[in-house]
Amino acid sequence: MFLLINKPRGITSHDVISRIRKITDTKKVGHAGTLDPLATGLLVVGIGRESTKKLGKISKGTKKNYLAEIFLGEERDTDDVEGKIISKSEKFPIPDETSIEETLKNFEGEQEQIPPIYSAIKIKGRKSYELARKGKEISLKKRKVVIYSIELLEYEFPILKIETVVSSGTYIRALARDIGKKLGCGGYLKNLQRTKIGKFDLKSAVDLEKLTKENWKDFVIEIN
Repeated sequence: MFLLINKPRGITSHDVISRIRKITDTKKVGHAGTLDPLATGLLVVGIGRESTKKLGKISKGTKKNYLAEIFLGEERDTDDVEGKIISKSEKFPIPDETSIEETLKNFEGEQEQIPPIYSAIKIKGRKSYELARKGKEISLKKRKVVIYSIELLEYEFPILKIETVVSSGTYIRALARDIGKKLGCGGYLKNLQRTKIGKFDLKSAVDLEKLTKENWKDFVIEIN
């Protein structure tokens, strides 16, 4: 059994799982692809042992679609709005729409991306964000990712809105950071919404707040 959940902003993916465990009275619950607390959107949740076994296949090697809002002119240590400002550009030529579009095109295709240091990637058994919070110096290796498409939706400095389709393992926070660097002004991720995971669409998802012990089975889908 699976549920397509529209995750609200401000809670972790694990918080979603904990809530669904209580609603369904099932211990074995998992999800396909973490969303940061900042992010909203599609979370595929498996309920029961047989379903959770399939989650890896659903997530890995699967294209994911996102709507992202990038704030230009600042860099933050977490690469998103929750972090501390580490640099602020005060004097720089404000990018015009043409340079924005040219820059975005440069990010299409296979890329080598350095993940955010505030991520769950493990370094000698410790999560990177745990070490970063303790002030440890961290150097993460580049990863190969694929940006299948990236489209400019709206731009009025300092806010840049894009829609992108990426490979699994791609950090949109890192993409926002790198776009800002390429433009010469810095940038960070302000808002993020996941709209698709492979064939699964946010349009078919249920808001987490609407699920109850009485109605959750009405939203169950089966995945072969």
